[in-house]
Amino acid sequence: MSQSTDPPEPAATAGGQTDPDGPAAAIAAGYAFTGPALELGALLWDGVCDPARQIRVPLSMLNRHGLVAGATGTGKTKTLQLVAEQLSANGVPVFLADVKGDVSGISAPGAPGGRTQERAREVGQSWEATGYPAEFYSLGGIGPGIPVRASVTAFGPVLLSKVLQLNQTQEQSLGLIFHYADSKGLELIDLKDLRAVVAFLVSDQGKAELKGIGGLSTVTAGVILRALTAFEQQGASEFFGEPEFDTSEFLRTAPDGRGLISVLELPAVQDKPQLFSTFLMWLLADLYADLPEVGDLERPKLVFFFDEAHLLFNGASKAFLESITQTVRLIRSKGIGVFFVTQTPKDVPADVLAQLGNRVQHALRAFTPDDAKALKATVRTFPNSPYDLEELLTGLGTGEAVVTVLSENGAPTPVAATRLRAPQSLMGPIDPAALDAAVKASPLYSRYAEPVDRESAYEKITAEQAAAEAQAEAAAAAAEADKQAKAAERAARSAPKPEPSLAQQVVGSGLFRSLARSVGTQLGREISRSLFGTARRRR
Repeated sequence: MSQSTDPPEPAATAGGQTDPDGPAAAIAAGYAFTGPALELGALLWDGVCDPARQIRVPLSMLNRHGLVAGATGTGKTKTLQLVAEQLSANGVPVFLADVKGDVSGISAPGAPGGRTQERAREVGQSWEATGYPAEFYSLGGIGPGIPVRASVTAFGPVLLSKVLQLNQTQEQSLGLIFHYADSKGLELIDLKDLRAVVAFLVSDQGKAELKGIGGLSTVTAGVILRALTAFEQQGASEFFGEPEFDTSEFLRTAPDGRGLISVLELPAVQDKPQLFSTFLMWLLADLYADLPEVGDLERPKLVFFFDEAHLLFNGASKAFLESITQTVRLIRSKGIGVFFVTQTPKDVPADVLAQLGNRVQHALRAFTPDDAKALKATVRTFPNSPYDLEELLTGLGTGEAVVTVLSENGAPTPVAATRLRAPQSLMGPIDPAALDAAVKASPLYSRYAEPVDRESAYEKITAEQAAAEAQAEAAAAAAEADKQAKAAERAARSAPKPEPSLAQQVVGSGLFRSLARSVGTQLGREISRSLFGTARRRR
């Protein structure tokens, strides 16, 4: 169910008169949807907030992707919280990345106060403190949360190249390494597996393995190994391994039918933005790979909020950008909606931005020439509007935004300056002890908490190398023994002959040979035996 309320009487304009036929009425008419919709807030026109004119987004259009943008401190996080609450209330699971650690409060009822009540009154909201069902995750178990891990094989060479900041040639070489490992049944579970395969392929034993498909230069292998070392020193080895997380866990609902809100806690790794932004992309790509085609649904299967999105695109290779664009374009048919969260639309590549039909743009600042340029670029991304958007975007207050969404027939709605509703859950983090208790109470904790290190590429290559070394040592020992035997034989042949004994001299004499010719005679037999020292045979 949506959180809409019966609208109050139309507000007066700045001049004190209701204007049923002016631009404000035309804008509001563009948001009068008939189906289920999320309530974003009330229209702002000519400096006045009109609670009778509600700005909404159709639930069925939330798999058409979106953008939440704005300068730091303008209320982006609260907008995510507001939308996530209403999605959950409508039975739609949500994924949120909590970079700063202030979204965990979504699981607890909000604190009623003067400012919250005032905002609710201004926008015509019936506010009620409400907590929402949530699960908390962490990357590889760093920080509080159920550990989310991926195998290196599942992560893939394109995403890993982005994290390691490899150039195009090095990325292609890494792809070749993955191809070899796949073809040989070498599972790349963690980083030591990948390191072992790279080292093997440039060893004397492994160099020939890739010759038929391009080979791997020692220089490129060195770059990859050094990048892996630096990556591991940042603690990244914790993110790769098993049990690998099943991303279908994000699609669950609570027993009461509300969508489960999955919060990925990132404060402990917020100093590694390249890593967590790329890891978020892996989660999205994994969902895309596993889910069946479903077409357009009445409500999405999941809405995925991609925070700090500009970090994903900074320094991205062409192949990486193409992969993102394709994933975003096609994942809509899997029932997944994606919202990128960043500061300005120019942070997002044009091919991706073109697919983001739902837009919530918070205030921008224009303190520098670059800021002014970004402001003008942002204005050009919106449909024509009766507002002076350059002036409006720099004058919005905290919790106010310029909105345009896709209507139920897929057409863009008019641009609407909006004062946003207040979240009904706690706007801030919950107590660390409560967070830890929530994590350990989850049925998923026992399944993913403890890492598993089974036999994979590292163990297989190490065992093969140990066997090869043992075989080489045995062959060397045999060769050495043969060498020594031959040397002994040669020594024996070349040694000086000893002086013959008296008996040997007699046997070799001419007299002995003459007598020996008379063998068979009695006398010869007797001499012969006498000389060998034997007793004469008697008859």
